[in-house]
Amino acid sequence: MEDLSLSTLIWLRMVRFVQNSNQMSNTHLRRFDLTIAQFEMLSHIRAYEPVTQSDLAKGLTVTGGGVSRMVSRLEGEGLISREQDWKTKFISLTDAGRQRLEAAYPAQVAFQSALFDEALDEDEKTQLHALMKKLYEHSVTRRETEEAL
Repeated sequence: MEDLSLSTLIWLRMVRFVQNSNQMSNTHLRRFDLTIAQFEMLSHIRAYEPVTQSDLAKGLTVTGGGVSRMVSRLEGEGLISREQDWKTKFISLTDAGRQRLEAAYPAQVAFQSALFDEALDEDEKTQLHALMKKLYEHSVTRRETEEAL
């Protein structure tokens, strides 16, 4: 195996952290009968409701097909509703969806925060936040530039 650059090692470490965090979140959220993907979708819907399915896909960086399947499943479980307005379908939380999210949200936020609070001091968290913000903003700019080509 070839020697990997520091940038590649950082990227691999970030990917592994996110994968591990998501696996732990899936286990943690099981008690609320949710997966991390469903939790993120319900949270996004709550923040922007009513939201279109295409805006939901953009906000979650999920393919249209993936969003469609998850929306159908969550609708079947009575957690969201779709309302047609001319050509556009708007998605909102149902009362059951809002209750489920309100039960899960504080527990999930505390669970994820603990991963950082247990490993990093305040200065390290501040530095990491600034670095991740810088990387994210660069990635958005680069994606937009590449999509325009």
